[in-house]
Amino acid sequence: MKEKLLSLKEEAVKLLEDANTVEELDAIRVKYLGKKGELTKILKDMGRLSKEEKPAVGKVANEVREFLTDTISSEKERIYNSMMKEKIEKETIDVTLPGKNTKVGKKHPISRMIDEVSEIFIGMGFSIAEGPEVETVENNFDALNSPQDHPSRDMSDTFYFSEDVLLRTQTSPVQIRAMKEAVKNDGLPLKILVPGRCFRADTPDATHSPMFHQIELLVVGKDITMTEFKGTMNTFVEKLFGKDTKTKFRPHNFPFTEPSAEVDVTCFKCGGEGCPVCKGEGWIEILGSGMVHPNVLRNCGIDPDEYSGFAAGMGVERLAMLKYEIDDIRLLFENDIRFLDQF
Repeated sequence: MKEKLLSLKEEAVKLLEDANTVEELDAIRVKYLGKKGELTKILKDMGRLSKEEKPAVGKVANEVREFLTDTISSEKERIYNSMMKEKIEKETIDVTLPGKNTKVGKKHPISRMIDEVSEIFIGMGFSIAEGPEVETVENNFDALNSPQDHPSRDMSDTFYFSEDVLLRTQTSPVQIRAMKEAVKNDGLPLKILVPGRCFRADTPDATHSPMFHQIELLVVGKDITMTEFKGTMNTFVEKLFGKDTKTKFRPHNFPFTEPSAEVDVTCFKCGGEGCPVCKGEGWIEILGSGMVHPNVLRNCGIDPDEYSGFAAGMGVERLAMLKYEIDDIRLLFENDIRFLDQF
């Protein structure tokens, strides 16, 4: 039996010398050291040996098993090292070659403006509210006290899916949803900021786009007056355009606010002296606003004798065009890297 073990060892050594892959080594290990391997078969016959022969044969068997195990392990390591060396040589990088420049993206002017305005109002205790871009006529017009004959309801001004469903023309429907939800969940007072996309059937030109962005704000609570509204607007304007910026409130007419006002600011370019940016007037209109109309509060289930509020809405593109002196709104949507790189 010793002869069989030594012969098995010599046979395995020859196979190991010819093995060049890990798979071949594994096959040799299974053939000789596996549960049904050659060495295992020989060891099963040890029961036929005498007590005197067993120790000597067992010793040789253990030596053969240990030799084969160690040899296979060392051969595997050799093959692994050889493969790794070959891989490293193939993947060597020539550091003398010029590198590839990685172009780092930047925030789009619209995104920058939304983030900047949002940060200002969040600092004043506002929370962000969002809503669907596909809206009902009820939320987009009716609940906002918009008359049936208002021009904005015309098919030529609004994208309709049906008589009752449309692409929202403003972010104001989110205010309606927020007020109704607040009434349902006893969530008053309310203080929200609503950024988002809006859609109107405008022919694209230097100042109009069928898709644009708005940011609206809404405050509803007890004893909210025009004083709080003006204080909020003044703080916002100073943080956005600078501490020396002044505001002017001009009477206006919106169906969802009463009283209503357009808010102008002194031109941040010339300080109010007159320049091409403000068309020589010294003032720039930035948003429409006013106290929430009692009918709007009623439409949302809020008692206007107990609660009041104010709302304002501004075009993000308009703010960006004013602040960054962009003269054509279409530049904001053309994705021209040469234009965007300036910001």
